[in-house]
Amino acid sequence: MPGKPADPSTVDNLLEDLFVTLDIRKTITKLGLTEEDARAILLGLRKKKKTVAAMDLFAPREAPSSGRAPVKCVVNIDGASRGNPGKAGAGALIKDVEGRVLKALKKYLGKATNNVAEYSALLVALKGASDLGCREIEVLADSELLVKQINGVYKVKSEDLRPLYEEAIALLKGFKSYKVRHVYREQNSAADKLANEAIDSAEHR
Repeated sequence: MPGKPADPSTVDNLLEDLFVTLDIRKTITKLGLTEEDARAILLGLRKKKKTVAAMDLFAPREAPSSGRAPVKCVVNIDGASRGNPGKAGAGALIKDVEGRVLKALKKYLGKATNNVAEYSALLVALKGASDLGCREIEVLADSELLVKQINGVYKVKSEDLRPLYEEAIALLKGFKSYKVRHVYREQNSAADKLANEAIDSAEHR
């Protein structure tokens, strides 16, 4: 990568994983990068005056440094259930369009199914983004069922999911615009980790 700008997706992956692990060596090994690759990325951020954005990985803030509410937020969500139904948690990572972390959210749900946990993560994310003042939102989820139900491809037949679905639709309509799309699990590791941390924290009480 020296002498050549890092691919934006590589930069995003490095920062997102580093936010979760706080371990630069573990992160660069996972992403298949060399130490020189990582140095080049961090140097590039510094040159572009994005040092503050990198620091946000360790201290997520409520709003961008400008003090203005972000126009658009990008949110990764995930739910986890150990037993399905079993001990469940919801996780959400809210970022601005430049990939800066605005808020990391996690919530223990008690006993619930995977699908209830996924919808709960969506609700946590939408409420968090609304609190930040986001007017447009893009939600990324690895639950194909949730994405297709929200987008009207699948009908909601489960009585357990219907009230969660209806609340989610009402919250989404509160934004100027919204998009909910599917991503693969490996692209959603930060939200998955937050959901599992919520369960872990409850188990260790």
